Amino acid sequence: MFPGIRVALLATAGGLMLAGCTGAPSGVDPVEGFDADRYMGEWYSVKRLDHRFERGLTDVSAEYWSREDGRVGVRNHGYDPDAGEWQEIEGTARFQGEPEVASLTVTFTWPIRGGYHVIALDEAEYQWAMVSGPTRGYLWILSREPDLEQVVLDDLIQKAGALGFEVEELQRVEHGVAPSR
Repeated sequence: MFPGIRVALLATAGGLMLAGCTGAPSGVDPVEGFDADRYMGEWYSVKRLDHRFERGLTDVSAEYWSREDGRVGVRNHGYDPDAGEWQEIEGTARFQGEPEVASLTVTFTWPIRGGYHVIALDEAEYQWAMVSGPTRGYLWILSREPDLEQVVLDDLIQKAGALGFEVEELQRVEHGVAPSR
């Protein structure tokens, strides 16, 4: 999932989506032994660092699916309660190297692309993940459900802090606010 949604910001999505800005932050390693098929499906954003393209959105989630051309389809959703409407954006992702390494490049509008790096994962059940962009300014904690057990959340936040992310700036994403899509 690349959780940027605001259509109006696609052309100027800042540092995350600059062409060529796709690598993982220094010292932050993507998960190895990754199984893309198990990662497919819906993921909910539970906590994230704040960015203009998601600011104020609730009920943020992403869907991933395998495409016939070997890429990964990505569709992000979020509800803007001020506008009273859903925001949605669709793109594609491709692995930066071997598909067993969870490091992808996501493109929503060519040539604007960004890095998507799964840096922690529930390897047994694929029920939660932590994703970084190309810098430590981008971090998402994701779950297959809108909420995540507090003990798991606390552990992921501790890991992110040890990797140098500004965990005190993480924001909880509200779910259950929006009407059905």
